[in-house]
Amino acid sequence: MNISRILIEQAAARPDEPAIVESAGRSTNAITFGGLAERSARAAALLRASGLDKGDQVLVFQPMSIELYVALLAVFRLGLVATVLDPSAGRRHIEQCCDIARPKAFLGPARAHLLRLLCRGLRRIQTHFVTAGRAPGATRWSRIERLKPLNSITACDASHAALLTFTSGSTGIPKAAVRSHGFLLAQHAVLAESIDLEPGEVDLATLPIFVLANLASGVTSVIPQCDLRRPGCVEPGPVLEQLERHGVTRTVGSPALYERLLQGAWAAARAGGENGEVRLGPIEKLYTGGAPVFPRLLQELRVAIPQGRVTVVYGSTEAEPIADLDWDEIESADLDAMHAGSGLLVGRPVPQIDLRIVHNRWGKPLPAMNAREFAEIALPPERSGEIVVSGPHVLAGYLNGVGDEETKFRVEGKAWHRTGDAGYLDTAGRLWLLGRAGAVIRDERGTIHPFAAECAANQLPWVERSALAGRNGKRLLAVQLGPRAPADAARRVQETLSWARLDRVVRLPRLPVDRRHNAKVDYPALAQELKRHGN
Repeated sequence: MNISRILIEQAAARPDEPAIVESAGRSTNAITFGGLAERSARAAALLRASGLDKGDQVLVFQPMSIELYVALLAVFRLGLVATVLDPSAGRRHIEQCCDIARPKAFLGPARAHLLRLLCRGLRRIQTHFVTAGRAPGATRWSRIERLKPLNSITACDASHAALLTFTSGSTGIPKAAVRSHGFLLAQHAVLAESIDLEPGEVDLATLPIFVLANLASGVTSVIPQCDLRRPGCVEPGPVLEQLERHGVTRTVGSPALYERLLQGAWAAARAGGENGEVRLGPIEKLYTGGAPVFPRLLQELRVAIPQGRVTVVYGSTEAEPIADLDWDEIESADLDAMHAGSGLLVGRPVPQIDLRIVHNRWGKPLPAMNAREFAEIALPPERSGEIVVSGPHVLAGYLNGVGDEETKFRVEGKAWHRTGDAGYLDTAGRLWLLGRAGAVIRDERGTIHPFAAECAANQLPWVERSALAGRNGKRLLAVQLGPRAPADAARRVQETLSWARLDRVVRLPRLPVDRRHNAKVDYPALAQELKRHGN
């Protein structure tokens, strides 16, 4: 059950069709499914000749590119484990991850190898490969051109590790998420159905894990010409040009990225005169998630792809996807509810997942329990609590059990994952998000959840971002306003959210957001920002 087998099958079925397209300036590089299979087989020969054996970990510092997937396929072919982490997270994070994973090989371009001068953990790695440029003591990746393809695929059972990634470790030591070959196959099956992957489509690929699903489904992946580490800051022009040039028909990405593309499309429309249309190329299917996606953005995206559909995908690192929602299914009553403080609608759970709402005990471990005990803590529709999930594409645990006590528990031996999100199911079985389970504010006025207030505030056209915070017993709503905000914006926000009984609306020049998606509010950083502004 080696994940590379399903990828190689696509190469056999459509050898001459483009698998991955990337741009660098005005030039475009592409590789076919057949070419990817052959090049990854040559890369596997190089890894094998370097003495790597089944189960060894390879630290991959390659940015999203054709060579990243050549390397990953080679790693999977040999039953090695691809270890991926974010080098921008800092030296301490890299050191911690190396201590946990103990990789035997390091792979990346010359600039990534410069980190070996700074990080003791990287210097301990025995074998090095440089994919572009030169690095002392590193084998040049270009050697694969002269090697005979290693076409065999190492047999792996479903539990054999394939991919190791890490959480940010912002609250302590990073947790290592291990995806087995069986897990990746199960995740591909649910993604192919949930985001409707069809052979021959062309996808603007912004998230590395989704490219694997594309390759396994016969979908061409176009890698955006931008820095995907900061989706909220991309230059939209080159990406919009790629949409047209490559005939992109679908895309999955962060709401922050699509906000930037919409800004670029608006600028292009204004330049085209009164009849200029706001359009995101030939896209027919757009999926967005990884952070809260509020109704105003969904409506703007729907207008920009009038011939297609816009879908919200809710999930997490440990469970992707959990639920999805087609914008066209939202009714006016749903919008009214979101604007009135009912939370953020994200649709029905995908069929392959078990989902329950349980009493919110976030911060306290949940013990193993039997079915009767589980039923006692599960809540009926319209009752809010923690969202917990289980299924074949839900991560059952972390490496060496580090972090399991916080986010895992078992029912009759079956592993369940605590998402850390609060929400509820309505009577139609749809999931509504209320924000982080640990961010609920309880005071003498009652209970209020972050997304309830933020979804309501974000309906105002000049509110770019908002965040609810409890400070010294007071309910504060921080807002980042657009250039057209009225002078009495704070008063208008407070009136719109009169039901929330806010103590103050605080205007901040910019609300802090997460590094990965640039769209989720960083609440600990927000607390520091509010303190700095005297709140």
